[in-house]
Amino acid sequence: MRIRDMLTDSGLTLTPSEAKIVQVLLADYPLSGLGTVSSLAKKAAVSDPTVVRFVVKLGFEGFPNFQSTLLAEVEARLHSPLLMMEAKRPASAGESVAQSYLGAIGGVVGQTAELMPAQNYERAIRLLMEAKGKVVVLGGRFSRHVAGMLAAYLVQFRPGVRDLARLGPEAFDILVDLDKRDVLVVFDYRRYQADVVSFARQAGGRGAHILLFTDAWLSPIAEVAEVVMVAPIEAASPYDTLVPAVAQVEALVAQLLATEGTALRRRVEDIEQVRHQNAVTLDGDGAPGLTEKN
Repeated sequence: MRIRDMLTDSGLTLTPSEAKIVQVLLADYPLSGLGTVSSLAKKAAVSDPTVVRFVVKLGFEGFPNFQSTLLAEVEARLHSPLLMMEAKRPASAGESVAQSYLGAIGGVVGQTAELMPAQNYERAIRLLMEAKGKVVVLGGRFSRHVAGMLAAYLVQFRPGVRDLARLGPEAFDILVDLDKRDVLVVFDYRRYQADVVSFARQAGGRGAHILLFTDAWLSPIAEVAEVVMVAPIEAASPYDTLVPAVAQVEALVAQLLATEGTALRRRVEDIEQVRHQNAVTLDGDGAPGLTEKN
């Protein structure tokens, strides 16, 4: 079993400190595991003994055994004929740039499933659904659109959801009302946005729980985040892709519905009734109503 598979195994129970170690290892896999115990512990903000105990928990004799196994994986990956062929496969002569890009994006979405342990989705859901106060959603210049998608979903599942959309000077006034009862959901990908980072740090300083969606290099907000959802963003384009971020949002919603569906049904039914009464959308027969997506 590969170490990556061990780290993302849904059956692996993690303490908060162990979750931080997993996060660091997966964010820059496999390089993050090839340094010293102390360097890994420092990046994860845990103690050296915590790192050692964690690798023993995975089934290794100690950190040297963990690293030798990781190095063997790296060597096997570098010398895999299949991977070498895939990496050097020329683009089809008749294939357009758009078709090539779409094909590559499918692979990036596949990587997203490997990058995050299942427990992160479960922890994110607990934060969102168990918050006694507000759930405030925030994103950057482009990622705010993905943040808006999540907010639109969450409104159907719980009260007290607020989408900040574009972060203007007046939005910082909201910080006055944030405390330990509230959750701030932030989407922040390279190049990290200074005002978004500042807002999140101040919210964390006031006790708000932080759920961060970011890339493998980790926004500075990761230092104050309780749960971090990492997605690969590199694509065959001058711009990074947010497709994996959208996929993570929809996966989170799917998980939420699977675990909380019965409890959420009444609220969704009430929303359907309100929308139908106000002719918000059209049903399949052309009559006003509620579509699944809207």
